[in-house]
Amino acid sequence: MSETSGFLERPDGERLAWRRVEGAEPTVVWLGGFKSDMAGTKAQALADWALTAGRAYIRFDYLGHGESSGDFAKGTITRWRADALAVLAELVEGPAVLVGSSMGGWLACLVAMAAPERVKALALVAPAPDFTEKLMTPGIPAEGHADLARDGVWLRPSEYGEPYPITRALLEDGARWSILPGPVPIEASVRILQGGADPDVPWRHALELANALNGQDVVFTLIKDGDHRLSRPRDLARLIAAVEELSST
Repeated sequence: MSETSGFLERPDGERLAWRRVEGAEPTVVWLGGFKSDMAGTKAQALADWALTAGRAYIRFDYLGHGESSGDFAKGTITRWRADALAVLAELVEGPAVLVGSSMGGWLACLVAMAAPERVKALALVAPAPDFTEKLMTPGIPAEGHADLARDGVWLRPSEYGEPYPITRALLEDGARWSILPGPVPIEASVRILQGGADPDVPWRHALELANALNGQDVVFTLIKDGDHRLSRPRDLARLIAAVEELSST
């Protein structure tokens, strides 16, 4: 068994890069975080698990991310949600278990709300619903707001690499997809892994999502010393265990 790859053509001519492992359903679908890509540690760990376990798995890059085409600065929650829905509709057969990290956790919720008949369960890692409005905007300095007002974009410093553009369009669009304080109309089973030492998504923010979900089969796991990435071997083991549980029930 091996992993295949390709591109999904979007109506505007952009191309979404994807990689797929054929195997038993439900298909596990990886939704990455803001400015991350499908080659990250967690996405790769799930690919290795799928290959070993014989489970169906697909990962992809949103517009402007990783191997996909497009300008990152033109991305919005509306667009990246549409990318995820296109992958679900065109590349996934049968039910799906969505695994969303950070922004991907928000997008996984939006996908589950839009296509509940396709989503069996969700595994969320440091989910960041409404992050543009509730987590990002409050931290923009005065000079950042000035840049946004003048140019429509602010280059935000990042401890993970080069500064990246935050656009006024991203912030305004994100506010339209707010799901908190809820209720969040998701009945599917949900597992949330959250680091207690996460500097980007406070654990209380992720817990607010857990409490807002309509479904009752929701388990929130606080990893007290965990950071935002939760990519240590023991964190990856927890993620794989959660995905295995959701895939087999």
